[in-house]
Amino acid sequence: MTAEAAGTTQILYIHFHDLVNEQVYGHLLALLAEFTPLVQALPPDAALADISGSLRYFGTDAPGLAERIRARTGGLYGLRSTVGIAANPMLARMIAADGPPHAVRTLPADLDAVAGFLATRPAAALHGVGPATTRTLATYGLDSIGKIAAAPLGTLQRILGVAAGRKLHDAARGLDPTPVIPAGPPRTLRVEHRFLQDELDRDRQRATLLALTDRLGLQLRSTSQATRSLTLTVRYADRSTTTRTRTLREPTAHTPPLTALAYELHDKLALQRARVRSFTLHTDELLAAERTSHQLLFDPTDEKARRIEEVVDRARGKYGADAVRPAAAPADAA
Repeated sequence: MTAEAAGTTQILYIHFHDLVNEQVYGHLLALLAEFTPLVQALPPDAALADISGSLRYFGTDAPGLAERIRARTGGLYGLRSTVGIAANPMLARMIAADGPPHAVRTLPADLDAVAGFLATRPAAALHGVGPATTRTLATYGLDSIGKIAAAPLGTLQRILGVAAGRKLHDAARGLDPTPVIPAGPPRTLRVEHRFLQDELDRDRQRATLLALTDRLGLQLRSTSQATRSLTLTVRYADRSTTTRTRTLREPTAHTPPLTALAYELHDKLALQRARVRSFTLHTDELLAAERTSHQLLFDPTDEKARRIEEVVDRARGKYGADAVRPAAAPADAA
């Protein structure tokens, strides 16, 4: 066990490359939570993880745990990743970006090592320093982090203001008090399908709604949430839209009731001659799944459907969201 594993704060910044699937992103966050409860989502393709309290449990150091995470995410989802390891989130981001992708990079917590790493980098390399601030600092000759670190606090506060000057003064010295805050579940969920050409066929429209409710149900279950309502927005060829919302009889994360409600909303719009450009399903009345209750129907068909859904979800978690999809759903709506 190294000194790092013994007590120094260890933050991972993980960047997943070529990640385009939000459902897979949710699975990646859940995987990280197996190593530490302190995981902060940085959508769409990155995350922070505080592994300070996990190293003793896993019997390794921070680079070893980072390599284990890279191996798991690569093996399960075929994703390559870059991991930066440092004493705070800002430094972890910066060390991750210091070189080619697909690697694990560590910045020691030693003050001299941090100062040497920061000294020659441009001011814009500090997280939160944008183009306007960079230009302002450059007019005073403060075009590198080393020069900013050498400037008196009062000078930076006169240039940028009291609060911003203090923050920059600390950042240039490698100080970042920001904790890793576990991200809560999303407050809204949204799925959309744009047709390759304006769609008139009712059966194909319904098949597309089936694919969308299947995706929405998977997102709800993978984030341990349920919804009280469903909103359908239809965009037409002339770019006008119609939106309808209905409340479910009980909160759910299961695909069949979501599909039934989507079909009901679709039927009430009477789109027999409408040229449909896209469908969007949206829900913003979310609650934690453990706060819901399921009304027992004593219906073996319903219970069988739920068991099948659990098996399908496990297959998708292992092989990807597109590994299984409804037979009636068109391929381009998946």
